[in-house]
Amino acid sequence: MTGVDAATIERLAIEFASVKSSVAYTRIGTCNSLYGTLGTYAGDLLNIVAGRLGERGGALFAEPAFDIGSVATRLGINGHARWHSRVRKLPEIGRDLPASVLAEEIETPGDGQIRALVTIAGNPVLSTPNGRRVERAIAGLDFHVAVDVYVNETTRHADVILPPAWALAEHHMEPLQPNTALHNVARMCEPVVDRGPNELADWEILLRLAESLGGGPTGIRGVDRVLRVAGKLGWRWNPVSAVDLFIRTGRRGDKFLPWSKGLNVKRILAAPRGIDLGPLRPGAERRLFHADRRAHLAETPIVAEMDALAQALRTNRDAEDLLLVGRRDLRSNNSWMHNVPSLVSGRDRCVLYVHPEDARRAGLRDSEPALLESRVCSQRVPVRVTEEMMPGVVSLPHGWGHEGVGRWQATAAAHRGVSANDWTDDQVVERVVGQSVLNGVPVRLRRAED
Repeated sequence: MTGVDAATIERLAIEFASVKSSVAYTRIGTCNSLYGTLGTYAGDLLNIVAGRLGERGGALFAEPAFDIGSVATRLGINGHARWHSRVRKLPEIGRDLPASVLAEEIETPGDGQIRALVTIAGNPVLSTPNGRRVERAIAGLDFHVAVDVYVNETTRHADVILPPAWALAEHHMEPLQPNTALHNVARMCEPVVDRGPNELADWEILLRLAESLGGGPTGIRGVDRVLRVAGKLGWRWNPVSAVDLFIRTGRRGDKFLPWSKGLNVKRILAAPRGIDLGPLRPGAERRLFHADRRAHLAETPIVAEMDALAQALRTNRDAEDLLLVGRRDLRSNNSWMHNVPSLVSGRDRCVLYVHPEDARRAGLRDSEPALLESRVCSQRVPVRVTEEMMPGVVSLPHGWGHEGVGRWQATAAAHRGVSANDWTDDQVVERVVGQSVLNGVPVRLRRAED
């Protein structure tokens, strides 16, 4: 299944556990596959059985000033399968549903049908599976409001586009990266440019929308009621005040920070180069959020997925199928970058990488167009034959496929390319959390007829 023989895997595992220091690290390439949760979990298990979790030279945990894990737990955001999607019954995870259910929840009539949509600085037509179906569904909504500075493949269908002030006109404190940093540092940036008199920040636009619909900034009724009372007493919610509250009342290691002597936003802003909070410390206990303060390694969904994988290992894949994986290019990490002339200059980068053996089998030559087919899409793509690819695997970069945006994005339209997610099957998901399978999509490749 992996192309690596069992003896090599066993040797690597023994070497991993035998050396003084080692660490298994998994990220997007692992979690976006059919067994993404299980693969990520296996990396954690390897660190645990080798004694690397929470140990120097292994996987240490950061202790950020703004601790996302702690905040998520305190607000009740952490969780799995507490409710399910209406049509396909896929589980929620962290209060979110998988993007793969968006089109069907718009298309399927009945109680709870999505009739209106708010998109925020996103482009789901290019970034979600089966993008052509998603576009048709979004175009058929009763109402669509977009908070965005771009007219793109998604927002061009919006009834209203609300452009926020530039991000550089706002305070910024990175909420995610400090949780995986190699050293504990607290830093917040002041606005770089002034905001115009009639400009609203994205959070102000969203807060007005939420309050007009009877909600609040968190979407958690009890918390929003408290914030409304606080607002009447003079404390108005905004991102800076919220971060300040979480920092003042958060944990640092195993102790709560004193309200008066601990960190706060004022102190952090007074140190433009940041505040050094010290090196990462050994130990994993402080990152356990279960009530019993233990790591639960045999949860039912994980064990069931192991059984599913064991069954898949006994099933032969169709010999004619190739596996489509994504690719990131330094100059085009996201779709908006393709409207910058200097970032799309030079050779064409939206091409299908194909190994020479697979190219010969399909009768293809370098720079020729080919027909790439999956269950949901059949479309011509330009081919680049290269030994950078593993046999049996082909690769397309993400973020391309600029169609119908020439009026607003002339450069992107002139470098249209194809959208890798047109071939991604929205009906095939990772079973534990419902994650879209973006890597390892079964496809077939053949010559394009003139």
